[in-house]
Amino acid sequence: MISSRSPSTTALWVAWARAVEHRRPDRLFADDLAAAFLAAAGAEAGTPPAEFREALPAAVATRTAFFDEHLRSVTVGGIRQVVLLGAGLDTRAFRLPWSAETSLYELDTPEVLAFKETVLARQGAAAICRRTPLAIDLTDDWPTALCAAGLDPGQPVAWLAEGLLPYLEVEAVDRLLTAIGRLSAPGSTLALTYNPGALRALGSAPGGRHLDRVGVAHPALPGHPEPWLARHGWQAHAHDLIHQAVVHRRVPAAAMEHTSPGTSTCWLVTATIPGQQSHHQRPSR
Repeated sequence: MISSRSPSTTALWVAWARAVEHRRPDRLFADDLAAAFLAAAGAEAGTPPAEFREALPAAVATRTAFFDEHLRSVTVGGIRQVVLLGAGLDTRAFRLPWSAETSLYELDTPEVLAFKETVLARQGAAAICRRTPLAIDLTDDWPTALCAAGLDPGQPVAWLAEGLLPYLEVEAVDRLLTAIGRLSAPGSTLALTYNPGALRALGSAPGGRHLDRVGVAHPALPGHPEPWLARHGWQAHAHDLIHQAVVHRRVPAAAMEHTSPGTSTCWLVTATIPGQQSHHQRPSR
């Protein structure tokens, strides 16, 4: 189950990491709203535990840049519906070069989105696309709510579940994928983070107490994402996080150096529903 409060904590930690990246002279992306979220929440709430402050910026910067490239690619390729599942404090609606015809839906708990909308209003932030925040828990009937908000299941959708799966038990993950599949026309894409081995290792480490506190479930997912997603009808490619960190000039922090490129238990996954030629499986670089 997704806790009604824990995503707000980890969403702030991710915002903190994106703010760190934003301040770098060689930043991979700009996200000036991240600092606004942290200021509104307060330093104590927005700063992750010391155990995570070295690894988190590198991991978040890498995955953010990777999925930015993926979403740019699929929308240039013609997809006009984007759904962020467990959107948290994501600001892609405001910073990516969307087509004016793109409809972007952000799903998260009422608590998270209420905080987010308040900060966005104070900042006078204007979305580049047609943005629809949808306050709903992903254990509720979110597919019905999403379609009522305007999603057309007859047209391809670009789904993003960045950092979401750790908050779900394995049965809930399977239900989520089933629901996504039912709403995905041929040519739809799915992108997600997949790191069950790393999360289980962290859960037994000293920092694991923090993950338990914020509702991380350590789901017992299969070791490799491609066969698992294939059972749900997706043709998937798993991209090694360590390799992507090198590609994006973000050397893995010490907590990520337990593995080498090609042997990671942390993946950035992109997948498509067969039935339409796709040219956006592997972001460039």
